[in-house]
Amino acid sequence: MSTNEDVARAYAEAACQFDVGVQDRLRHPGWQASWPQSGERVISKENYRRIVESYPGGRPVGHVQRVVGAEDRWVVTGANTIQRIAGSGDFWWSEWRMTYPDQRTYDCVQLLELRDGLVWRETVYWAEPFAAPDWRSTWVSGPDDAA
Repeated sequence: MSTNEDVARAYAEAACQFDVGVQDRLRHPGWQASWPQSGERVISKENYRRIVESYPGGRPVGHVQRVVGAEDRWVVTGANTIQRIAGSGDFWWSEWRMTYPDQRTYDCVQLLELRDGLVWRETVYWAEPFAAPDWRSTWVSGPDDAA
């Protein structure tokens, strides 16, 4: 049996590679995706497949940077019974970088809500990287600076 973490990681990897077959297997029958920046909602696996197949110039290529979430936890009560602590195990997010056929690169965040061990709802945000403004340089460090 797969954990929600297994599902979230496999789904993020499939999303980066536009592997619609794997995505379909990991999607709940009631799956939907929201793309807030364009105001669109994809309401079926078939429509998503058609979008991917019709992408101008070919499919983008990406790689997962990280997947974040928390599995459900089990605790033993004072009466020596096992109890499930749920609430965060169905919510995951992944971060990935996508390069499109025109060579533009986007940083992406994908919010996942699982139901019955499958991806039920997803929301995806895309943003082009930009140079940090000089006026903030006194108060911030760059990605290559030591922590």
